[in-house]
Amino acid sequence: MKQLSLKYYWLGRLLASDPGRKRLNQAGKATLSLISSVFTVILLFNWAGQEALTPAIVAGMAGMLGVMAVMDDTKQEKQVTTGLLAISAVGGVTLGALFAGSVFLVSALMIGIITSAFYFTRYGSRYFSLGMIGFMTVYISSFLKLSPVQFPWFYLAIAIGISYAFMYNFFLFKDSVHMLRRSIQSFHTQANLTFQLLVEMIQDPEIKESRAKKLHYNVRKLREYASNVATDLNTHDVGEIWPGLTTSQVRLYVFDTAMFVETLADSLSELKRNDAFETDEVRQLLVEVIAALRKADVLAPEYEKENLHTAQRATVKFRDKINQLFDEQGPRPKGRLYLLRRIDSIADHVTNGAIEIQLSLQKGDSESSSDEERESEEEVVTEDEKEEGLEPSTKKALQALAGGTIAIIVGHLISPIQPYWVILTTFIILLGTETVGRTYLKGLQRSVGTVIGAVIGFGLARLVSNYTAVEVLLIFTVVFSAFYILTVSYTAMSIFITLLIAFMYDLLLGGISLELLGARVIDTIAGGAIAFIVSAVLLPTKTHDKVNETFADYLEELKGYVSPYVKSFHEPVNVKELAEQAFAMEEKVQAIKDESQPILQRPGAMKQSELSRWITIFTAINYYAKHLVASSYQKHFVYPEELKDVFPKIEEKLEYNIDVLIGKIRGEESSGQLYDLQDEREQIERLAPGNDQGKGDLVHHLYYVWRINQSLLMLAVKLGLR
Repeated sequence: MKQLSLKYYWLGRLLASDPGRKRLNQAGKATLSLISSVFTVILLFNWAGQEALTPAIVAGMAGMLGVMAVMDDTKQEKQVTTGLLAISAVGGVTLGALFAGSVFLVSALMIGIITSAFYFTRYGSRYFSLGMIGFMTVYISSFLKLSPVQFPWFYLAIAIGISYAFMYNFFLFKDSVHMLRRSIQSFHTQANLTFQLLVEMIQDPEIKESRAKKLHYNVRKLREYASNVATDLNTHDVGEIWPGLTTSQVRLYVFDTAMFVETLADSLSELKRNDAFETDEVRQLLVEVIAALRKADVLAPEYEKENLHTAQRATVKFRDKINQLFDEQGPRPKGRLYLLRRIDSIADHVTNGAIEIQLSLQKGDSESSSDEERESEEEVVTEDEKEEGLEPSTKKALQALAGGTIAIIVGHLISPIQPYWVILTTFIILLGTETVGRTYLKGLQRSVGTVIGAVIGFGLARLVSNYTAVEVLLIFTVVFSAFYILTVSYTAMSIFITLLIAFMYDLLLGGISLELLGARVIDTIAGGAIAFIVSAVLLPTKTHDKVNETFADYLEELKGYVSPYVKSFHEPVNVKELAEQAFAMEEKVQAIKDESQPILQRPGAMKQSELSRWITIFTAINYYAKHLVASSYQKHFVYPEELKDVFPKIEEKLEYNIDVLIGKIRGEESSGQLYDLQDEREQIERLAPGNDQGKGDLVHHLYYVWRINQSLLMLAVKLGLR
């Protein structure tokens, strides 16, 4: 299969998609829980001579939400929340039916549930889960106007749905360490696919734009897969799959591999333009290194040990050739030779990391990790970082209260028979949208998806209207598709949800009209508009303010990352943990891009906006910072006495520069000038021993520190500090 995935690009992309099969696992559980609940209730209730369709719908909803709406951190908390869902659903059915005679009471109940769900999320995600199922059951029971005689049957349906959710979540398809194994497999497949593209690019004398775009797309996907593995490493015990390994070893190996690929992708075009591959030997040695590392999937069950030795020999030959080129060009790294040195350095670390993993696997004595200590540290940080003023959950609760009130009124004006669709949409769009811009974007995506889904759904529903079995099959298919695509495209998810509504209406009402589906489109657009207006008027969090905060957060993380690295040159510091921080910084860069999306997606904004240039600078800083992880392996630097005082100065000035920028971004008055570190750089490059002297190449290992500081100076100019 591995050879086929390298031969056929589409197959490799398919095999690498959905790292750990998380989306497939979650969507599959939700769909199976839905199907099992629906058919169990239909069979059981038909046997008992009871009306089965509406209880089956409630059971299916309970089974589905029991999988998808439970988002607690630990397994024990998830189990408790799943059980509590049944209580919330029973309460929703009871109160919704009892209040069904009064529109005012039902509306007040819905608004109260939504407001409480947002407010109590400060104590955990559990309360949102309970609020969601409570709202849905109130909506259904009030619409059906259930009588007390029907209550026991609906309680039984809820119990069946929650039971299936519990069974699928915690017994049949429980999250296991094998998810980590599958994440690693996806990472290896994606890495090998990208390695193959790199080999083709090196061997081809021409620079093809199409191949370069494909390569950079695959590098981006590899970064995502590396982050997925890092997340799984935090939740699963590595020792259960690979006895003898520690979490830090695997994390570092994954990081180095991704960094090696990214470095190659960014350097190859420039190396070709600078004629760095003018000799067949350089080109062939680099291909040998890549090919050997491609074969050495050291965490795969069937890996061959000889591949690592081949990779190590090829890396040594490559380094010798580079050293020869350095001797020819002089002692200082210049242009193409420096790029080759970076490739050699990271390839060496990937190989050494893989060999270390292999030796640990042979010993089989796993070291204990300090996860609990890290968790306690994270909790302390969280306590210290609490913002002044209203908490986000309180703001969101007040917005939900105002938005829900307006939505109820608008819903009754638009559709007196089914007035609650507007408030449901308002509720969903307010969820997870902290800023005005994110609320607008989510509302727009849902509206667009609903319109497209309504058009497609109307046509499909009319086409299969007389084929009940086909329609039921399509319902389950679109449910699975909606959940599978949820984290990839919110617009696509909205399309599938609207298709579900179209099929459900056709099945329940015996036919669907364009007016009925059109009313749901109008309700959705109205709900999105209300959510946007409320978020923009009542206690708004402006998108620019949130973006600035993400910039400041990244710089805080950067300071705690660069300072230990520089300190390691004059004090003993455990810098191998920098890989974990590098993944955290990668997440913060992604947060910057996510929060900036509403601004950048305005017409014409991508090219003209100053924000896009800021993002480019932060992306560059992050790229430079990640190179320091590979350099952190270097030990035993030897340098003249004159340089001993230079490193504390570099550390102090870097921290000062970052602190000034953070203060300015957060609106503090500051006129401080940033240090350019030019004097320190000149001292080190003038006095540092050469690499050929075997005393550690200081020039090489500090290069990206200067690049980081240069980027900080660019930010200072944009902030008016220079």
